[in-house]
Amino acid sequence: MGVSVTTTVTYPLGVRYAGRMTTPAPIRGYTASKEQLLARLRRVEGQVRGIEKMVDEDRYCIDVLTQISAVQAALDKVALGLLDGHARHCMHEGAAEGRADEMATEMMAAVGRLLKRG
Repeated sequence: MGVSVTTTVTYPLGVRYAGRMTTPAPIRGYTASKEQLLARLRRVEGQVRGIEKMVDEDRYCIDVLTQISAVQAALDKVALGLLDGHARHCMHEGAAEGRADEMATEMMAAVGRLLKRG
């Protein structure tokens, strides 16, 4: 029986290794509040199921529309949370890489899509 030894070498940022390298996945800006976003999305999912039940039970249309409005507001909060994380983290990272204009254009396009609903 042989003995297997594994050695881990950590290189400082910017130092290149000549062997096989993997690029780490980018860290998304919403990771710190990821659980909050997921909890909010689970609540939205429950609200949508409630709307489905209301339609199935032939509930009053205005009540259904009120619930749809509540779901849209909840999704807007999720979107704002993601935009906030993007502006604080991803945009900062992009600026450090010299891509500030590209990142700003991308974010404004996303905001434009959010505002075009309906």
